[in-house]
Amino acid sequence: MIIRTITCHHSFNHGAMLQAYALLTYLQSLGHDAKVIDYRPYYMPQLNMNFNWAPPGYNYPILKQLYRIVKLPYLKLEQRRRNALEQFFKKYISITDTEYQSITDLKKNPPIAELYIAGSDQIWNTSFQNGKDAAFYLDFGEPNRRISYAASFATESIESGAEEFVKKELSNLDAISLRERSGLQILKDLGYEGRIVVDPVFLLSKEWWDQFDIADFEEERYVLTYDFEKNGTNIASIAKRLAGLADSKVYSVSPFKRGYADKCFVDVSPDVFVSLIKHAQCVISNSFHGTAFSLIYEVPFFVVNREDGLNTRMKDLLDHYGLTERLITHETPDRLLMRDIYFKPISERLRQDIEFSKSFLSEQIDLAR
Repeated sequence: MIIRTITCHHSFNHGAMLQAYALLTYLQSLGHDAKVIDYRPYYMPQLNMNFNWAPPGYNYPILKQLYRIVKLPYLKLEQRRRNALEQFFKKYISITDTEYQSITDLKKNPPIAELYIAGSDQIWNTSFQNGKDAAFYLDFGEPNRRISYAASFATESIESGAEEFVKKELSNLDAISLRERSGLQILKDLGYEGRIVVDPVFLLSKEWWDQFDIADFEEERYVLTYDFEKNGTNIASIAKRLAGLADSKVYSVSPFKRGYADKCFVDVSPDVFVSLIKHAQCVISNSFHGTAFSLIYEVPFFVVNREDGLNTRMKDLLDHYGLTERLITHETPDRLLMRDIYFKPISERLRQDIEFSKSFLSEQIDLAR
């Protein structure tokens, strides 16, 4: 069957790229002709950094030049980070021959498919532009069937003023599945029903992900932080405390260099990210996929709330698997930081969730035939 998926596949973010890879790879493993629609709207980050850009207020040539000099080391590092992600993307993610830059492009020349799948990740987060883009609600083409897989609103409510748009666009879908239970209430308020399925990274086995274990991080013990916020004060204090308690180093994966870390991994590809989680003594993150891969590899982990408010995804995941005590702050006492996770019942529940999710996909594929 010809299946085309749409997601934020070219985002310069390890989790976003890995979930795009996972859904695509799982569908291909079933024997389907699956590709990601190469959708790159203007608001998505581009591959190459603009080394000549300067913010408003730096319009004078001397000020512009000073700004570029100060920012040049960061820009070069960011370019290396994007290059590492781009190499992974080109190697592992099959995309359509045609690149699309707008919903208008998709409507004029839609990719041929028997089944369209929207998802996964934060494609319906209306705090971002993609959540208000009809492309991510499959408002194009004429396939036999349109569904979402593990789509995420990422927040507890839709941004004010976007409700009618989302309600209208959801009508394009023949079946809706979400990644978080909090999204079911959003659907209900809009007059829709949905099912909960696992994020695509869970569709692939631990043994499958082991092919990415190409970097040797077993030489020393380390606590790994995966932090998306620039200040990172909570994670920094927790990581240093936990490393001291566990006699470990601190490693950091982040778009930014972290002064508290013994080693910083900024310009690494998603396969190195997977390796780092697998071999960590503990993972501290404010990222859904940092938590997801910790579950896959049964690595003890903690989650710290994000200051931008995008915490619903992690809270839902922790609550579902009875792990709410892993949501911590810098005030969490040492005795709780040293508490281990008993993974056996969690892994069994996760196995059941994966089976249900695979059944959902099989059912939708059969209905599209």
